Amino acid sequence: MSKQQDITDAATDGLPAAGATLELSRRRLLGTVGAAGAAGLVVGGAGGALGASAAQADAPQALSAIGTTEVPFRAAGAKHQAGITTPLQASGHLVAFDLAPGAGRKEAAALLRRWSRTAEELMAGRAPDADTGVALDAGPSSLTVTFGLGRSFFDRTGLTARRPVQLDPLPTFSADALDPQRSEGDLWVQIGADDALVAFHALRTLQKETAGAARLRWQMNGFNRTPGATAHPMTARNLMGQVDGTNNPKPSDPDFDRRIFVGANTAQEWMRGGSYAVVRRIRMLLDDWEKRSRTQQERVIGRRKDNGAPLTGGTETTPMNLDATGPDGLPVIPANAHARIAAPEANQGAAMLRRPFSYHDGFREDGAPDAGLLFVCWQADPLRAFTQIQRKLDRGDALSPFLRHEASGLYAVPPAPSSGDYVAQPLLEG
Repeated sequence: MSKQQDITDAATDGLPAAGATLELSRRRLLGTVGAAGAAGLVVGGAGGALGASAAQADAPQALSAIGTTEVPFRAAGAKHQAGITTPLQASGHLVAFDLAPGAGRKEAAALLRRWSRTAEELMAGRAPDADTGVALDAGPSSLTVTFGLGRSFFDRTGLTARRPVQLDPLPTFSADALDPQRSEGDLWVQIGADDALVAFHALRTLQKETAGAARLRWQMNGFNRTPGATAHPMTARNLMGQVDGTNNPKPSDPDFDRRIFVGANTAQEWMRGGSYAVVRRIRMLLDDWEKRSRTQQERVIGRRKDNGAPLTGGTETTPMNLDATGPDGLPVIPANAHARIAAPEANQGAAMLRRPFSYHDGFREDGAPDAGLLFVCWQADPLRAFTQIQRKLDRGDALSPFLRHEASGLYAVPPAPSSGDYVAQPLLEG
């Protein structure tokens, strides 16, 4: 049945006969979207996600069409899972689980099989059996579900010998104030959607499907701008008001895959086409930050606040002139500016794909906002990307006094499963 026919049926079907089974489908209830919205159901249409990237500016999308965009769980020809290069979504959840006592490789395989099947259904806009009904009125809404494996997963499943060296623990940094209860975990799930109810529905559904095989370790909730909220496509802003993610590598870059995804030369065949995610809960000291003038803030970052352009001039995408000096003989972009220190050209070409969510968890006892960034970055090798850059930032970044890293995680994210398979199947059954 075509997607257009599916929508038409939703608008014309009568109530089921007495005793008949009602099959829940979120897409079947999109009859009010109209012809323009229906056209957006085609993957890649209406600003669709297939082939689009978190690092690229997408065409403006009408708010009425947001729910129609579908991101496939198994994209034809795609090696990596959705949620890595997918454009940033408006709502997200990061959640980690530990395998339950006594659960091992067999239970982990069964859980990932269930999760993979359910994620595919949810991302297509279909509700599973015994659904809660939370998202019945919504379409796919760019939902993505991404699964990762923590270092401890390999110990719990007896697969320590197959654990990649890239999962070696991250070093300690001076800005770290890490809560171990909100860090790491055997299994990690990233959920993103352009509708908050669709995102929550996925979170709740996956949590229920643990079926005693795993227990919640921690959960964090985030948000970004809704697509279409700005007059033209632009890089997202963080809660400091700064344009955040200007130097993200782009899929059009000739070395993008080499930097972000694991290549064929890895000894861990089950990770070919996968990536490594570093997750950090970074609280921003907004009360301190907001006391600084705009000029002071811009010197801390090294970019203009209004449009993200480097202090040396141009637009957001103009390369920084790190050699430029002012009338006083000092660098126009200060030596300790965040953008200078984090720039690939200042880190032997090291780069990572940033794909964060902002968060706000209320207010602390002193009245300061408990808010900041759920930092998620992707790379082929954390040691050569996140760790290398963060070490340099740790030695003199002007932004560091305004940040506190309060939680951390590092996860191996296997490639997308083939048709009929589940995430990490080659690892667990190989």
